[in-house]
Amino acid sequence: MLIVVTEKEILQIFKDSGALLDGHFILTSGNHSPHYIEKFRVLEHPVYTEMLCKELAHKFAKDNITLVVGPMTGGILLSYEVGKNLNTKAIFTERIDGKMKFRRGFTVKSDDRVLIVEDIISTGGSVQEVIDEVKKYKAEIIGVCCLIDRSGGKVDFGIPLKPLVKMDVVSYSPEEVPEWLQKIPVTKPGSTGK
Repeated sequence: MLIVVTEKEILQIFKDSGALLDGHFILTSGNHSPHYIEKFRVLEHPVYTEMLCKELAHKFAKDNITLVVGPMTGGILLSYEVGKNLNTKAIFTERIDGKMKFRRGFTVKSDDRVLIVEDIISTGGSVQEVIDEVKKYKAEIIGVCCLIDRSGGKVDFGIPLKPLVKMDVVSYSPEEVPEWLQKIPVTKPGSTGK
């Protein structure tokens, strides 16, 4: 049975897990931000992961999804759980020579109805790479879902994007980092085990 979880409840899960961090962070995009969402603090709790993925799957339950795809790393866990809830296959892309690609014998059929699942969307770069990779197989991409869209809805893939939570989190290009943020020691999440 699905229990619909509100945005407020989802944010509380992230807070309770210690996933919402303040400081000075360099994001995957190379931009700097005073806020970071460490999704693995949430994903290390299987009960939370299962509950959140049920919510993601529910958003596309009537769309006859035949394949769920997620980018490595967080997208692997999410695609598996969403695929389980949609009773379909789940695969993932990996970064090879700087580009998202399918490996391990994964294939996409031209008649697949694909849902792309991501953990956190900031600029949408990784998801766009997955979209481009799936398009090579001429499959129909039904939509994208994610735990948190930290762009505040600014990212547009030309297909439905359904996040559990929309947040407008400020980020700055390396040339535009304000002086107050420059005074805070920089952390690059994921690069040093922090």
